[in-house]
Amino acid sequence: MKERIWKPNVTVAAVVERDGRFLLVEEETDEGLRLNQPAGHLEEGETLVDATVRETLEETAWGFTPEYLVGIYQWTRPQGDITYLRFAFGGRLGGEEAGRALDQGIVRALWMTADEVRASTARHRSPLILQCVEDWIAGRRFPLALLSAS
Repeated sequence: MKERIWKPNVTVAAVVERDGRFLLVEEETDEGLRLNQPAGHLEEGETLVDATVRETLEETAWGFTPEYLVGIYQWTRPQGDITYLRFAFGGRLGGEEAGRALDQGIVRALWMTADEVRASTARHRSPLILQCVEDWIAGRRFPLALLSAS
């Protein structure tokens, strides 16, 4: 019998606020249409910052420059089968690449107020979406120098 080796899934997310609205994506999942920050998995050879830039562009067609670490979050799905370790970054939004195709499964990018994010928790991909927004609102900003990649 093969022993199961446990390891967390490392993900990144962009927490982007502009004019009191947060950038989210609506995506197709096994549970139907869900909301999430621009987010995804760290790929081999990437830094956490590079992964966040890539995922934001792929999922929203917006450029993103991380400037802060908002938080590091651990969440296990209710099914207990997958644990995520999420690194959430805040920063500056760049230009939009009009006409750029979004990642497969991404329906659209949208802007929501904090109250709209709070009111839509039943559609969130995970509780980390609201936690990241609340942490941003609370002023959580940590220097990127906390991270080291070699």
